[in-house]
Formats: sequence, C-alpha cells, structure tokens
Amino acid sequence: MIEFTDLKKTYEGPVPVQALREVSLKVKRGEFIAVMGPSGAGKSTLLHLLGLLDTSTSGQIIINGIDVSKLSYYQKTAFRLKELGYVFQEYALLPELNALENVYLPSMLLGTAKKEYIEAASNLLEKVGLGERLHHLIHQLSGGEQQRVAIARSLINKPKILLADEPCANLDTQNKRIVMRLLRKLCNELNQTIVMVTHEMEEREYADRVIWLRDGIIEGEEKISQGVSS
Repeated sequence: MIEFTDLKKTYEGPVPVQALREVSLKVKRGEFIAVMGPSGAGKSTLLHLLGLLDTSTSGQIIINGIDVSKLSYYQKTAFRLKELGYVFQEYALLPELNALENVYLPSMLLGTAKKEYIEAASNLLEKVGLGERLHHLIHQLSGGEQQRVAIARSLINKPKILLADEPCANLDTQNKRIVMRLLRKLCNELNQTIVMVTHEMEEREYADRVIWLRDGIIEGEEKISQGVSS
C-alpha cells in the first residue's frame, strides 16, 4: 500500500536541517498508523511528503505501486485529489459554504455529476453523525462538528489513504473521543488506511500501530491491541 525507502528530507540554509534521515516504513491497506514523537522529530515532514505537499531530498515513496516522486506537478495534483484525503487540525473549511457544500466541493472539482456528489456528501455527513446539520454554515457548528465535516470532506472522493495532522488538537476531551472513535470506525468498516500525526498519548490507543520518531529517524514501533470501542 505505502512504502518509504531510505527517505531523507534536508531543509537547506546557513545551517542545514535534516528533518528525516533514511526513513524506511511499510503501511498495509486498511491499517491505522499513529506517528508520534517530540516536537521537531519529523512527524509533520513525513506526513507532508506522503501527502505530496513537499518533496524529499532523496529516497522513494511508493503508493499502490506508483513511485510518486516521479510524477509531474500536475500528476501530483490529480493524484492528491483522487487518492488522498486530508484532515487538518484547523479544519480548513470554507466559512461561506454550508456543511454539505464543504463536503462535496472536492468531488465537484473532479467533474462528478451534481446529483451524484450531493447524494454522496449527504450520505457521508449522515455517517459522521451530522445528517441533520447539512445546511448549517460553519460558524453554526461546534469545533467537534466542524472536524467531522472535515472528515466527511476528506472521504468524498473515496481516497485510498486518509492523512490526519493533529486532528484533535483544538478539541475538548469529549469531542476528541468522538472524532477518534469515528476514525477507528472508518478504518474498521471501510477498510480505510489512515496515517495520523499526534502528540496525545491517549489517541494512540485507537491506532493499530504507533511509529515513534525522534531526530528524523524511526526510534521504534508499537503494535496496539485494539481495546477501544468503535
């Protein structure tokens, strides 16, 4: 599904910063991976490279048999839109659009038929527990509801991989639990591959495996026995 081989990322400057140092990792289809470690460990860099939002200095990223480092700029844009879903800690929703419109926007950009993308977006909002909030503007939703809209939007194009960057950083304890249970449910029911960056120790319990990063290298891995209810 996903394979990193000797992945390096160096940020050039007066003092070059090695954000990643020969990272090699495999992620299976339907696996929920939590990437953890202290600030500056390289977690966000790894996610940005996987999401094709940045390019590696060297090494290889293979997704579904495709060496994405060899794709052109326009091919990467198309690949992101079709194959990858993103959930950000700041939600990244458009305030002038309602929940339904925010969810179906990526599908509309792909040229999907209007009836089809409205139906798909409605179904996804129902799945994340917001079936009665379709036409609410973003400011009319709580933080937890906004993040669930963002998750629904990330799934509208049926991505192979869902990337989550600190998805619960701005949520209270109750909403963190709701969002994490939702991600676990999506993994279980849709066989959705999820790669999540987090600082929160309790969130690791929802993953299948934890990848511990420190100073740009994989310090260790931890397999989680699923005891959290979805």
